[in-house]
Amino acid sequence: MPVIGLAAVFAAMNLAVYMAIDRIGLGLTVTLEFLGPLTVALAGALTATPTGLRRRVTVACAILAAVGVLVLTRPQPATDYLGIGLGLLAAGCWATYILLNRTVGQRFTGVDGSAAAGAVSALVYVPIGAVALIAHPPTAAALACGATAGVLASVIPFVADVLALRRVPTHFFGIFMSVNPVFAAAIGAAVLGEALGALDWIAITLIVAANVGGVLTTRPGTLNAPVPA
Repeated sequence: MPVIGLAAVFAAMNLAVYMAIDRIGLGLTVTLEFLGPLTVALAGALTATPTGLRRRVTVACAILAAVGVLVLTRPQPATDYLGIGLGLLAAGCWATYILLNRTVGQRFTGVDGSAAAGAVSALVYVPIGAVALIAHPPTAAALACGATAGVLASVIPFVADVLALRRVPTHFFGIFMSVNPVFAAAIGAAVLGEALGALDWIAITLIVAANVGGVLTTRPGTLNAPVPA
């Protein structure tokens, strides 16, 4: 059952991410998606530190993240609420992935659990892919791009996460991961021509700062599940 649940999360998360990117861009999508692991980190910090300075810092980090989200999702004439909703759905899937992967990691050795979940998730998309390919016959270049995206966006990151977390403390890993929204926004601007306003960059900075603070206040070992890239 955990593998099936993980497969469902894989499928929903990937679909939500790509649909959100299509509507609101790479930088905003990844920032919203990052709220998933941030929520898990903050919840873990609150559980591990019921009182004292650490708890106050954790609450402050949660407030920072909330302000960042409010700034990112502020109503504007061009606001795409469906795109924002998809980004938040991806965040929920990412958080669920972390929790499920903890169980899968306890029941399987190596990357067997993640590999099995990935295979089941792929099977779910077979009929959808068949219909899409019949309706829109792809070129060889499109198929090559799709295969490359699958390897670079799913296979390598998931395996790398599992292997990395066996060698570095989880809280260090969380800090490294906090640069994801910044990288996504920068790549979106440089490669895809996506322009972000000053307030958007401020919001991204607040969310990244909240993640770093939340991870630093979490005792090593509190969160011991892999986080996808």
